[in-house]
Amino acid sequence: MNDKFNELLQSLRPNAPRTIALAMATDKYALKSVIQAYDMGFANAILCGPADDIRRVAQENHLNIDAFKIVDCADDIAAAQCAVKLVREKQADILMKGLVHTADILRAVLNRDTGIRGDGILSHVAYMYSPTLDRRLFLTDIAMVMYPDLDKKVQLINNAVSFAHRMGIDLPKVAPLCAVETYNPAMNATVDADALHHMNTDGKIKNCIVAGPMAFDIAVSRDAAIAKGIAGPIMGDADILLFHNIEAGNNTIKAMVQFGDWIFGGVIMGATAPIIINSRSDSELSKLFSVACACKM
Repeated sequence: MNDKFNELLQSLRPNAPRTIALAMATDKYALKSVIQAYDMGFANAILCGPADDIRRVAQENHLNIDAFKIVDCADDIAAAQCAVKLVREKQADILMKGLVHTADILRAVLNRDTGIRGDGILSHVAYMYSPTLDRRLFLTDIAMVMYPDLDKKVQLINNAVSFAHRMGIDLPKVAPLCAVETYNPAMNATVDADALHHMNTDGKIKNCIVAGPMAFDIAVSRDAAIAKGIAGPIMGDADILLFHNIEAGNNTIKAMVQFGDWIFGGVIMGATAPIIINSRSDSELSKLFSVACACKM
């Protein structure tokens, strides 16, 4: 962990430690991240799952979980339901996925009688940070909403703006990404981007600046904007990148991680509490970053 990234993590420190409900806490990587968060003073944790298996995984990987309460659950489905219940009953502030399928934990989240669904859609907001560039970007949606229509894009923006506000950006700049910077009725992404821009200027999308249509290079590079003669409120300094579909977003984030030095964190927004759903292939640093983001919510 370099100094710049450590400074970013410290900026996410909550006023008081948060409590994480970890669903199926037999995932050694998830356990490591909550232990790190505990050692840093960010969070405590309640571990849901088969108690003997949790203790065995901790012992085999030399992980000290003595500070955490364990709630014994028969299987992964019961563990997901238990963790959601802890959040619903305000015994925990954050829901985190352990060794349980994403679909199973989301099913527990979305249960109309026992879940923690909010009024809008659930969407993922990725927090990307490059220590080399000392730059941060928020990307949505790269994991949840596959093919958002205009109404869903409004909700994606609202969730991402709410997240950015909690991360310290008062008036985030939102770029609805397209292949070109001009309105083209044959390219639906540009039609939606133009509509989102006008909804923002008309006051229907608040607390942010939305400009588009906009290609990726214009959103992130002032030099590219100048070279193309593109003017406007966003010239290379976008905060939030809004993707037209999940393939574009998911592949972009993987390219940033694999071919750049970008560190990936993020949470699912739209429920009554932040939800952490990292892939098992995500690095330990990525998981810790996601936990820190959730603790700041």
